[in-house]
Order: sequence, then structure tokens, then C-alpha cells
Amino acid sequence: MKTLILYYTFGGSTKKEAERLAAELGAPLYRVREARNRSFLASFFPGAYLAMRRKAVTIRPLDIHLQDYDRIIIGCPVWAGYPAPAFNAVVELLPRGKEVELFFCSGGSGTQKSAQGTKELVEKKDCTVVSYRDIKTGVPPGKMKND
Repeated sequence: MKTLILYYTFGGSTKKEAERLAAELGAPLYRVREARNRSFLASFFPGAYLAMRRKAVTIRPLDIHLQDYDRIIIGCPVWAGYPAPAFNAVVELLPRGKEVELFFCSGGSGTQKSAQGTKELVEKKDCTVVSYRDIKTGVPPGKMKND
């Protein structure tokens, strides 16, 4: 089964988990980036609002073909209890019929209040959610320095 790991990171915790999975599975790793770079404040105030409304942001074009993979693992940070808005943009690009694993990194609360709706977003793309994990990093939010 051909597997791809896609991840969006802001503070670096999601990147660390994605790299760990890539090493464990021997799967290619692809970083999703927003079209414009955000400051810390611009991410958490409007970003949290967009996350709670399940709105997508514009991401840079992906130079990979998602249809070439059987299983797609998607990771991102948690903002206000919801996946960051870049996650919604990735879900919009999912080809139908894929197996999808999800992981979400947070400094504390996780995605308990949004988990069911998040799974439903993926399932609306005729994909199957085969794994869903919240990873509590204990690391407070912060912007990566090497963006």
C-alpha cells in the first residue's frame, strides 16, 4: 500500500510527529504551506475563528499527485479545539476512495469537540478514516523560526 504523509505545522510539533511517522513507515513526507505567511497573532485570532467555522485558507499548490497514493496521512495543529484551517484546504483536495489517517497536535486540549465533524468532512469526500489521533505535546503554541 502506497502511503503519503501530508502535514501543516506552525510551531513545529506537527512537523516532528510527521517526521517520526515517515521514518517509521518509510513513507514520503510533504509539508503543506499557506499561500501567505502569518504572524503568531494573525494565526491565532483570525486563524482560530476560521478553524471553528471549518473554513479553508489558500495553500500553496501541491507538487505531488494525491491520486498516486492509497493511504494519505494528514497532520496539523489544533487551534481552538479544531484542526487548523490549512487542514480544511487539504481535505478539499482529497481524491475519492482513499484511506485517510488523521493526527492532530496540541499543547493541551485536543479535538474532542470537533472530532466527529472532522471525520465527516473526510468521509464526504468518499474517503475512509482508518485512524484518528490527538497528540498532546505539552508544548505551548509558537511560530517556527525557519518558516
